[in-house]
This record gives sequence, structure tokens and C-alpha cells, in this order.
Amino acid sequence: MGSDNIRRWREHPDLMVRELFGVEPEPWQDDALKIFPSKQRICMKASKGVGKTALEAWLIWNFLLTRPHPKIAAAAISSSNLHDNLWTELALWQNKSPLLQHAFTWTKTRIFANDHPETWWCSARSWAQNADKTQQANTLAGLHADYIMFVLDESGGMAESIMASADAALSTCKEGHIIQAGNPTHLEGPLYRACTIERRLWYVVEINGDPDNPKRASRVSVQWARDQIEKYGRDNPFVMVNVFGQFPPASMNALIGPDEVSAAMKRYYREHEIGSAPRILGVDVALYGDDSSVIAPRQGLQMMPLMKYRNVNSTQGAGIVARKWNDWKADGVFIDATGGFGAGWLDQLRQLGKTPVGVHFSTMAHQKERYVNKRAEIYFDLVEWIKRGGALPQSNELLAALTKTTYSFQGDRFILEPKEDIKAKLGYSPDEADAAALTFSEPVTAAQAAPYRRQQPERYDPFADLDRQVQQSYAGGESYNPFRE
Repeated sequence: MGSDNIRRWREHPDLMVRELFGVEPEPWQDDALKIFPSKQRICMKASKGVGKTALEAWLIWNFLLTRPHPKIAAAAISSSNLHDNLWTELALWQNKSPLLQHAFTWTKTRIFANDHPETWWCSARSWAQNADKTQQANTLAGLHADYIMFVLDESGGMAESIMASADAALSTCKEGHIIQAGNPTHLEGPLYRACTIERRLWYVVEINGDPDNPKRASRVSVQWARDQIEKYGRDNPFVMVNVFGQFPPASMNALIGPDEVSAAMKRYYREHEIGSAPRILGVDVALYGDDSSVIAPRQGLQMMPLMKYRNVNSTQGAGIVARKWNDWKADGVFIDATGGFGAGWLDQLRQLGKTPVGVHFSTMAHQKERYVNKRAEIYFDLVEWIKRGGALPQSNELLAALTKTTYSFQGDRFILEPKEDIKAKLGYSPDEADAAALTFSEPVTAAQAAPYRRQQPERYDPFADLDRQVQQSYAGGESYNPFRE
């Protein structure tokens, strides 16, 4: 490969991509490639699946191939994200070019020129998951060279201190670049600053999958984009981020507004309106202390009054659930098994011939492309149910828990703030909200289609006295003691 081609590709990276890799860049990729030699800072604000990682890989190979003794540091929001995406993408494109295979060696942490392995390289940089902002910034600190570049993938969730380290290296180089790309999921951090208060310093490339945008990224399915818009609405934060490539407004990081919850608490559906819907119990289990065990009965669009108990053991709790299960003829019962407290309730119920389902909040969501875990999924299902007309029982604690819970993004997926943080804000555990959300754990089919009938006078039940004692002791602010005279 002659020096004329190297010089030409240095000035025109878009030609290198066409000639070296034999591909035709999308229009937005072509614009970014052409502007690269003249811009120190390029920021790509992108929706889901547009092809930004491929562009980052092309720019890295261009800089490695056409600059003498360059140093490149590549980082992402996590080490697994870096190696599974950008670092794998670099290997993919090297394998398409005999020239790159001959001139460079790719390893799991480093790409280097075979003739100058110590001074001509691209390095994968990462930090521990529990690293603080200073430790993250130190990952890029101390790099200096005449030709230097930093590539920050998924920068939306990175600490701002990382950008300060990269900026410092530009002060002493002949040619330096910072390339960052990510989904607009955070209203802070390097990506947000580049697109807002520091926009004059950056060449900002905005890429989206908007089906009505003639400059949309063609890699994003038009049908998928239209389906998301129809299902969730144009102003839904998931759609704003993943289809339109827009930052959600700050006010939308609350799970749901107080007006919507208050309206749901004023609604009520008669028996004939919900009679054919399955009857579901959500059970949040507490051990002892200030937290409460809560049973949430839901039938269709109607959430019934919540049942709360404090300081009940697994035998007592299972008995209470079994009685409600029998009396109400529940079609499905979901019990929180996250902290292990619900294991005893599950075992006791199974000994009684019941088939409860244990739910771990930290497990994978059914819609894993949208939610980080099960907890986020069932809470958002609860919110969507409320917005569709769901009726909630009156409860100040439930209202506060739902409206003070916030969400953020991990990559392009929803995640709720930790339960411990919510408890610190409220002054109590969001047990009622957890129980309500548990009723959305899995699809349930009604065992009978007949309308709900009013209960007949109670037959003898061995758990009845226990249930009344526990309810009375809770109402009086006392802990139930089965050995009390």
C-alpha cells in the first residue's frame, strides 16, 4: 500500500472505509468521517442500533493507519460493554482487511503496530465496577503523544471527570481527538454537557430511527420504530431515547405523577365490570421490625384494599395467604423471594397444597431489551396499568412510594433507583408498592369466567382467629405475640 493512499486516507477517512473495507457508509456516518480530520471533538447522540460503534471502529483504524506512532485510549461505561461491543467491532473490521491484518496485532486489551509495538497502539481502558469518579478519571490520565485520541463509548453514563483527563492530553499534542458516543439517557455527564452547555466546543452528530425522518438511520427497522411509538407514545421516555435519540425531560424521571395516582385512587369498578378477569395476589414479605408484610389483591383494573401485617412468621403468613387464596379463589399468587424472607412462606404454602410463584426482583425481565431486571419491569407494568384506567385503594403510603420512586437508564434500559434509597426518602419501606407491582409478575388466566360473587357467611377456618388477632394488633400499633395471654 503506497504512501499516497495513506496520505489520501488521512485527509479523507470516508474513502478509506469504501476502499479498505468495501462498504458504503450511511449519510450520517459519511458526514462524520469527512469532518473528523478537522474537528478535535466529535459527539454522537444516538438512538438504539444506529451503527455508531462501527463508526468509532473506522475512526480508530484510520488514526492507527495514517498517523505516525499514535496512542489511542478506548473506554466504555463498563469493561464488559467495551469488550463485547467496540473491541469486538475493531476485530471484525480488521478481519476484512489484509492490510490491517498484516500491519497490526489485535489482542484482548491492546492493538499494536507490528513494527513499533511499544509506541504505536490502541489500548482498552476500564475500571472496577465500584470505582469512584477519581479512579475512573485516572484510567485516562497521564497519556501524552504527538498524535493522540480518546474514544468513549456509551459516554452518557460516564463521570464528567473522565472528560477532564482526556482534555488535558490535548494541550501538548500535534493532533488530538476526543470521540464520544452514547444514548441520551442521563441529564448529566459528558454526553449531556457536549449536547447542551458545551455544544460550541463539539461537533454534534444526532442520529435517530424516527420513521418520518428522511435522514434516519436505515439500520433501525421502520416497523419496529412505529410499533414502539404506537405502543408507548411519542413522549414516552423509552421512545424518546431509543427511537428519537432525544434526552427525556428532567420531570419525567419520576415513575408517575401524584395526579395520576390520586385519580386512580378515586376510581372504582363494580363486580360486573371486572368479574371475568383473573384474581391475583401480590405478597411482599418482611421479616421483623418496622417493615410490613403486605398482600395486594387485584382483579383486572381493580386493586382491592391492601392487607398489612407486622412481625408475622412464615407459618402465620402462609396461613393468612392461604385463607385469602381460598376465600377469594385466587388464580395466581406471587410472593417476593428476593431477600430470602419469602422462602418460608413459599414452603409453608406448598405444604398446604398451594402453588405460589416466587419472584426475585433482581432476575432478568421478560422484556430484557427494555428493563435491567424484573423489578423495573413489574413497576413499569403497574404504572402502565394505572394509566390505562387501573383503580387503586386509598393509601397515602402507596401514593408516596409510587410518586417518589425514580428511574434512570443503564445503557438503553430502564432501571429503578435502589429500594434502600426510596426507603431513606420515605422514612419507611415501599412494601405496599412492591406488593402491588408483584401482581404483574406473570400473565395469569382466570380459572372461571363467571362473575365474582359476594362471599357467603364464613365457614369455620383454623386461621380465622389468628388473622383477626394479627390485624387488631397491627391496628393498635403492637406486634403480634402468639404466646401472649
